[in-house]
Amino acid sequence: MRRPNPDAHQTPTIQVIERMFALIDVLASREEPMALKDISEQTGLHPSTTHRILNDLTIGRFVDRPEAGSYRLGMRLLELGNLVKARLNVRDAALAPMRELHRLTQQPVNLSVRQGDEIVYIERAYSERSGMQVVRAIGGRAPLHLTSTGKLFLACDDAQRVRAYATRTGLAGHTRNSITQLPTLERELVSARHAGVARDNEELELGVRCMAAGIYDDQGKLVAGLSISAPADRLDDAWLPKLKQTAQQISAALGFDERR
Repeated sequence: MRRPNPDAHQTPTIQVIERMFALIDVLASREEPMALKDISEQTGLHPSTTHRILNDLTIGRFVDRPEAGSYRLGMRLLELGNLVKARLNVRDAALAPMRELHRLTQQPVNLSVRQGDEIVYIERAYSERSGMQVVRAIGGRAPLHLTSTGKLFLACDDAQRVRAYATRTGLAGHTRNSITQLPTLERELVSARHAGVARDNEELELGVRCMAAGIYDDQGKLVAGLSISAPADRLDDAWLPKLKQTAQQISAALGFDERR
């Protein structure tokens, strides 16, 4: 007896799914509703096939039909997107990449977020072998202008907000290396914007230097900073590419697309 081929009914199903994704991608490329003819031409699908699949997607609210013969992405996609976004957590997304970065550098790796005029450390990856005498505790706080991650957040502010921050805080210093003058801080922020990374040169703790790269969400908003801390004589600029790559990896997990 001839046995049925288990793949016999899979190919048409897979083909329909591929066509559905192609239609959604075309609709996503335009803000305004698209005519059936234009959608058909851009996907290379026959108009009748395009019409049939779009009708099925409309029933599921994945596609809207604002008027006869025109289509746009539907609200169901927004609802699903919001569900995914609500489940995304920067700490969860960052933990494994942070551990890998620590493995490569053998130095403490910190994850911190902004709260008002301070950063708050929310996660870390380190080991006793790092040789660091100062490891930032989770929940610890530090002024924005004295930390590499804090400077990233200040670099996202406009000049007026930076001046307001300087006025509120007085740019108080912690060490002889601390930046306590607004013009110096402004130059530092220009450098951070240009390089995409920021540094702390023994400004928070003598003997400790840091470098940080930003983590962005799906809206392109800076939501956290990833930093490497090391003894001042051991911080290695060769770590910068991997630091930036790791921050980009975490950002991508949060939905950030740097091509936008």
